[in-house]
Amino acid sequence: MVPHLITALTGPINELEQRILDSMPAIERWFRLEWMEHTPPFYSSVDIRNAGFKLAPVDTNLFPGGWNNLTNEMLPLAVQAAMAAIEKICPEARNLLIIPENHSRNTFYLANVAQLVRIFNMAGLNVRVGSISPEIKKTTTITLPHGETVTLEPVIRSKRRLGLKDFDPCTILLNNDLSAGAPGILEELYEQYVLPPLHAGWSVRRKSRHFQSYEEVAKRFGKMLGIDPWLINPLFTRCEGVDFNEGTGMEALRSAVDATLTKVRRKYKEYGINEKPFVVVKADNGTYGMGIMTVRDAKELDGLNRKTKNKMAVIKDGQVVHDVIVQEGVLTQERVHEAVAEPVVYMMDRYVVGGFYRMHAERGVDENLNIPGASFVPLAFEHSTHLPQPGARPGASAPNRFYMYGVIARLAMLAASYELEATDPEAEVYD
Repeated sequence: MVPHLITALTGPINELEQRILDSMPAIERWFRLEWMEHTPPFYSSVDIRNAGFKLAPVDTNLFPGGWNNLTNEMLPLAVQAAMAAIEKICPEARNLLIIPENHSRNTFYLANVAQLVRIFNMAGLNVRVGSISPEIKKTTTITLPHGETVTLEPVIRSKRRLGLKDFDPCTILLNNDLSAGAPGILEELYEQYVLPPLHAGWSVRRKSRHFQSYEEVAKRFGKMLGIDPWLINPLFTRCEGVDFNEGTGMEALRSAVDATLTKVRRKYKEYGINEKPFVVVKADNGTYGMGIMTVRDAKELDGLNRKTKNKMAVIKDGQVVHDVIVQEGVLTQERVHEAVAEPVVYMMDRYVVGGFYRMHAERGVDENLNIPGASFVPLAFEHSTHLPQPGARPGASAPNRFYMYGVIARLAMLAASYELEATDPEAEVYD
């Protein structure tokens, strides 16, 4: 089922699609060589915006939820990728422990956990779910809306290992983004594989570092393809020491917004784009679509209301925002059932395994869609990222568009692997 897209794709994006399809062998070889040098994150998801003249990632998640939004047709790809990923890390793996987020009453989120259990079960592992939430003191089974169940068990920490009663895993899969920091119970587990590593959590990770790595990747990729890297890269700048409630640091934020808008205007003029540029201000360590606002003019920052200030000041797990990134806003021209939509691409190891459209009927083309009220339409990736249709007119073939999305998502995943290498506390330093 390919969602019906009423996208008027014109201009440079069609040239970009053509260039990407014509260069497919070179692109796949380029990725192969990169993966010989760098380790992909264990799993990831990337939010992509398609403006019709530009295609770029706007966020990369290293602890993706939402696996339940993938269709059954996509499961074989996910299972194969899971097998490849586990085989690489621990070929003799038998037991896998999933550590979920602590919001154990959110059945949408738990449906995602159930899907991960299913994927790794099919990949040949015994899978159980161990909660680090203080609320889970005994084995708790929760029934989900579609009748399936998830069983959460309290984790048990011995001196060097983490497990459950009668269950000793060799691999621990985190589906918890550690926004509030890595709890002690997960530290110093030297005998088990912890995936992704603790430094992938939001207590260490920064969007600015990720997009810095992405800029580097986009420049190299753009050079190989002979394209302007701006067509696949959102401009950004980092702004420190902002306090929305106290109003401190706002002058620096205003000038960062102004400078970024000026750069975008210049690019729009170069490409003859008649759209009003905007930027998105985001918490540098933000997650779950929190701490995000759209700004079309620096003057808007003078009149922020109390509600917006509160929304920007504190994010998930009560983390106070001090540093933000000002990112070039990328319009979305995609529509599904008339609602504004953006593709989200899911990957495991180095493989694209599926995705969906996040859509929101009440949001505009220049607004964040990752908020309550969003709904999801599966992308038919099983026909697509591995089977583009050479020779089809650009913009006419959905599989070609999805192949292109898979390429951009893998660039963001590669940037994440650069980022994790740069922040690895155990990294060996060669002078």
